[in-house]
Amino acid sequence: MIVLYSYPQLSGVADNNGYGLKVFAFLRLAGMDFTHEHIFDASAAPRGQLPYIVDDGEEIGDSDTIIAHLVDKYRLGIDDGLSPTQRDTNHMVLRMLDDLYWVMSYSRWKDDRYWPLFFEMLRREHPSLDEAGLRKAQEFNFQRYYCQGIGRYSPNAAYARGLADLRVLANLVSRTEYVHGKRPTTIDAAIYGFTANIYFLEIDTPLKEFVMAAPALVRHCTAIHAAIGRVPPK
Repeated sequence: MIVLYSYPQLSGVADNNGYGLKVFAFLRLAGMDFTHEHIFDASAAPRGQLPYIVDDGEEIGDSDTIIAHLVDKYRLGIDDGLSPTQRDTNHMVLRMLDDLYWVMSYSRWKDDRYWPLFFEMLRREHPSLDEAGLRKAQEFNFQRYYCQGIGRYSPNAAYARGLADLRVLANLVSRTEYVHGKRPTTIDAAIYGFTANIYFLEIDTPLKEFVMAAPALVRHCTAIHAAIGRVPPK
């Protein structure tokens, strides 16, 4: 049995981190049997990062490495038929989602307008979290943001990066039902991992305002949400 270890759910999505939700959605779309374990402490994870899976005793981290492992080991056909150009597009979109991740995280932990709301949401849905632990996590994230670079941006400049990424995604999913046609593939799971964590989060950041005003992104996000068996929060 495959066990997925990732961060806890929030606002009706199975993982409040884009990478863990990406793997969760992929597993569901690919029809895999798995168990989902939510954890907060990533110190024991491969490279100290979530998500990771345990598959027949083997620990595998990094969302793209996890998916590549599953496709190869179980001969999954979710991306069968994609052309070399489509696979190149997937690669570029995955790298762009890496950029969007930092802006999305910045909006939750660093922007003083939204951090108190995010803090209260975490405490409400996960009472085991205490203020001291969350403050420590916030300080850790501040260090990460500074080293990565996004922490040196003003909020407006940071959001400009994220909005540019979302604009590309909106254009990409507006042409067909899913990115590459009428059925979802791996890249749809990846996009959902991030857009769902913006769209369903009950905080009106500039990122959410953009998604709400982009019908193609809302349609894509809610279609994947339904396909993997999640019920939108009321």
